[in-house]
Amino acid sequence: MPRLREQKWNITHKRVPTLTLKRKLAILSDAAKYDASCASSGAPKRDSRGGKGVGSSGPGMGICHAYAPDGRCISLLKLLLTNFCVYDCAYCVNRVSSNVPRARFTVEEVVDLTLGFYRRNYIEGLFLSSGIIRNADYTMEQMVQVARSLREVHDFRGYIHLKVIPEASPALVNQAALYADRVSINIELPKDESLAALAPEKDVVVIKKAMGAVRLGVEAGQEKGRKARPPPFAPAGQSTQMIVGADTATDGAILKRSEGLYGAYRLKRVYYSAFSPIPDSSSRLPLERPPLIREHRLYQADWLMRVYGFDRAEIIGETEDLDLAIDPKLAWALRCRGDFPMDVNTADREQLLRVPGLGVRAVDRLLDVRRFKRLTLADVKRLSRGIETLKPFLVAADWSPGQLLDRADLRARLEPRQLDLF
Repeated sequence: MPRLREQKWNITHKRVPTLTLKRKLAILSDAAKYDASCASSGAPKRDSRGGKGVGSSGPGMGICHAYAPDGRCISLLKLLLTNFCVYDCAYCVNRVSSNVPRARFTVEEVVDLTLGFYRRNYIEGLFLSSGIIRNADYTMEQMVQVARSLREVHDFRGYIHLKVIPEASPALVNQAALYADRVSINIELPKDESLAALAPEKDVVVIKKAMGAVRLGVEAGQEKGRKARPPPFAPAGQSTQMIVGADTATDGAILKRSEGLYGAYRLKRVYYSAFSPIPDSSSRLPLERPPLIREHRLYQADWLMRVYGFDRAEIIGETEDLDLAIDPKLAWALRCRGDFPMDVNTADREQLLRVPGLGVRAVDRLLDVRRFKRLTLADVKRLSRGIETLKPFLVAADWSPGQLLDRADLRARLEPRQLDLF
């Protein structure tokens, strides 16, 4: 304990060697790579046509990519304000007891980098997070100053995402949401007891309270019928991130927590980040990271809940793990063969979205075309992908799967196969 207190004192008070801006950028952009929640969907459209303002949110080191609602790829400058931190979260590479190079940007440096990268056409926005230096309020205030300077001093109209520190005062969280397009507050781990054990300075009650405050602010800003509309409040909503594989939580437990967060706080996204072993890690943590395919399957299951109308319990039980060999929709369809085959010429949109191999865009195309003709298997093939996956689950004008759906080896036939290079 004396050593830990000394390290915290050093972080708060000790002067560090002067680093070049390029070195700071290398350290703090690399430190930001563990934060996955940087999508920009739902951001309002702004531009600087007419010579007013800098940047637009319309239709190298530190550069990450996010996606707008229309599918455009947006480049963001993704940084930590600092990787100094007085917290000692066991799973975090920037924890106070970690032996990593440290750096810290000034407010002016982040503002200048954002504007400079934008003017060189490298980025269209900023994603800013931070370790905790001194205390939560001091750190959050510095981040708010960055956003305020960009918006008010430089009239920056690009996308801004701020990572909110839940322990910060409500007034600072409110200011962050007034300047940012999106804010995010990390729930960190799927289970409350895991957070208490691995991140003792963090409190899940405080995290949820901050999420609730942001939800109320977002809803107040969207309320219709008010004579005086309040200023935009995180117009692209809020998101969160969970670390996968740092504790013993099953995929079902992870998705159950996501289901609760979507319902309680109207989150835009829950991001899943596979735990990565870090230097000098605690013996309480796994020695190896989980397979990346697990993170991928969680995103697929999450997509089924958010976009395809599935309930979490349909996809997986709380004590179960997702099948890593096949995607969750195919796994569900193989369990529920009695719901198939679907007639592509009569099934409604919600039914067609449950067919393995049919995505939202393909379903919408099929619905448009069938207004003018009866769909054949060739039509389905032309408007979608993976016809071999679709064939057991669909009826078309010239196609019926017959006994194919009941075959005992159907899963084996549909499982993706690795290419044999030798």
